Amino acid sequence: MSGGLFRRSIEGLIPYEPGKPIEEVQRELGLERVVKLASNEGPFPPFPAAVEAIDRSVRDLNRYPDGGSYALRAALAERHGVAHEEVVIGSGADGVIDLLSQAALEEGDEIVCGWPSFPSYVLDAAKAGAVARKVPLRAHAYDLDALLAAVGPRTKLVYVCYPNNPTGTANTSAELRAFVERVPEHVLTVIDQAYFEYIDDPDYVDAVELFKQGRRVAVLRTFSKIYGLAGLRVGYGIAPADVVAATSKVRRAFDVTAPAQAAALASLGDEDELARRRALNAAGRAELEAALRAHGLEPAGPARGNFLYIEVGDGAALFDRLLREGVIVRPLAGFGAPEAIRVTVGSPEENAFFAASLGQVLSGVS
Repeated sequence: MSGGLFRRSIEGLIPYEPGKPIEEVQRELGLERVVKLASNEGPFPPFPAAVEAIDRSVRDLNRYPDGGSYALRAALAERHGVAHEEVVIGSGADGVIDLLSQAALEEGDEIVCGWPSFPSYVLDAAKAGAVARKVPLRAHAYDLDALLAAVGPRTKLVYVCYPNNPTGTANTSAELRAFVERVPEHVLTVIDQAYFEYIDDPDYVDAVELFKQGRRVAVLRTFSKIYGLAGLRVGYGIAPADVVAATSKVRRAFDVTAPAQAAALASLGDEDELARRRALNAAGRAELEAALRAHGLEPAGPARGNFLYIEVGDGAALFDRLLREGVIVRPLAGFGAPEAIRVTVGSPEENAFFAASLGQVLSGVS
């Protein structure tokens, strides 16, 4: 019926399949409790100041949001010491990837990324008719030398997921700095730091500093993780002014809602709460690592974000068995790793529930 209507570049794409809501899993499987450790959400709610800002904003929902996100862009520019014209706001960091892809890529162009890695790099390129050059990881981390070797004359974007999703690993500071220096001038390096706030390591680069030193990079961040705003979808990028101007040409008029902008703005500046959440995440990650190792499973590492990557042989099978115990993890076939699962760090109670459920699954006792 629709022959010839749709673009050829999307014929082979598989629609994103979100996991079932917790309530639906409970109903289908007759479970009293279900814990979701699949989507790398933080276990913490929005900051109190963000909740208050959301409450104030709902009284004006009859009005469209600020299409230019002026106040949030100004605050982020001041926070990072960059120009207002060097900040782009999107519907999550994922939204900024989409804007970059729309602005830069034409049919036959190329992007380069590690693999397995964040699928949106590949999917957004395919939607534009571009080709994704997927470079295998080395020891679960980006192989930056091989990534550079894959860059060609039609490469427009090269992505470095830092730390990498789904493996949680990060290249050293020296490796990343050397890589950025060698990327050809016709290519924009996109450094995805969605998990930046979880990391407390002197050998981890704040890529915004690379940008401020004159490197042609775009740096991605999000409020979906440690800030607890995944349900509102707001992220941003720090990028050259010409890149930001190009994204504004393809951005939808009112892409980021007023509550999302208000909550993100109110979340900035509470460094003590960020430090508290960072410490709790590190402790929870260690708990999960211990639970996995107790059953002979070795997570990739060292892990830097709020999740762990574990090769288990058949990721879909273990996902299904854990689901029936009330734990939702992420099988990784869509990320290019069907042999693995990814487990998000939850609250202490959620982590303990996962550990008990894993033991039941692997012992064969439900």
